[in-house]
Amino acid sequence: MTSALAVAPVDGPTLLQPAPAAAVPVVETVDGYARALDAVRRSGRTVGVVPTMGALHDGHRSLIRRAADECDVVAVSIFVNPTQFGDRADLAAYPRTLGSDLEVVASAGGQLVFAPTVAEMYPDGLGSVMTKVSHPTLAARWEGASRPGHFDGVATVVTKLLSAAGRCRAYFGEKDFQQLALVRRVAGDLSLPAEVVGCDTVRDGDGLALSSRNSRLSPAQRRAAPVLFRALRSGSSLVARGEESPAAVRSVMEQVVAGEPAADLDYAAVVHADDLEPAGSCASERPLRLLIAAAVGPVRLIDNLDPCRGH
Repeated sequence: MTSALAVAPVDGPTLLQPAPAAAVPVVETVDGYARALDAVRRSGRTVGVVPTMGALHDGHRSLIRRAADECDVVAVSIFVNPTQFGDRADLAAYPRTLGSDLEVVASAGGQLVFAPTVAEMYPDGLGSVMTKVSHPTLAARWEGASRPGHFDGVATVVTKLLSAAGRCRAYFGEKDFQQLALVRRVAGDLSLPAEVVGCDTVRDGDGLALSSRNSRLSPAQRRAAPVLFRALRSGSSLVARGEESPAAVRSVMEQVVAGEPAADLDYAAVVHADDLEPAGSCASERPLRLLIAAAVGPVRLIDNLDPCRGH
């Protein structure tokens, strides 16, 4: 459905024009991004956006490909957002690979990259704003409890990105399930002009969910990391066999992680998929999600599973 595009300055709004397939234009300003996508819609075409922090891998590639299948023009934002990092060292260590990211975008069918600077996204140039977007309940548990302020940063930057993009379909991976739930709620509550689309987690052959953070694992840590998926599968199997007690399911997941010395469990949980509140029973008619987080060496990993689908 897609074709390659380039950004060309004209008298008036920036427009998207045909370009060689290998060329992926990069826009660095919010205004340029907004005007480029406005031009797409004025031409009668639909817009898909894939917000990322770069260090793109096959999980991102799958998001871009799905967007390309469903939309006429796909824009990928690449921005390492400082407001969602509580640890400055973690922010500094986050991989930044714009050159290879552009190749991934082009090969997956994306036609535009929005790669702003921190100064472009935040008035003080340091990554802070006086006005923040926050959801007190969805952001309070799980990752929110372990990473205070993280989801305020996510909600704020996603609001800025989707507001600039305008009417679109926005694609997010289910690997960051709490983030997906938060984005859906924020988009609905604030009437953002985006339809939020959740996409299945992409995994390596041993089950490890693809993540930009995986590149920071040593070989030994990488071998240990799939323990999160094994724990989720064990919990899912228990639910499938009719176990109704969330405590029993949690206990099984905890035991699996405890068997891997390199992994330090933060939480294992059985929650309602819509609001991420702890489930009172695995026999609930509401959809469930199993959540897990653990540190493997210096790297914090998260994963989740739908116990009814097994992925």
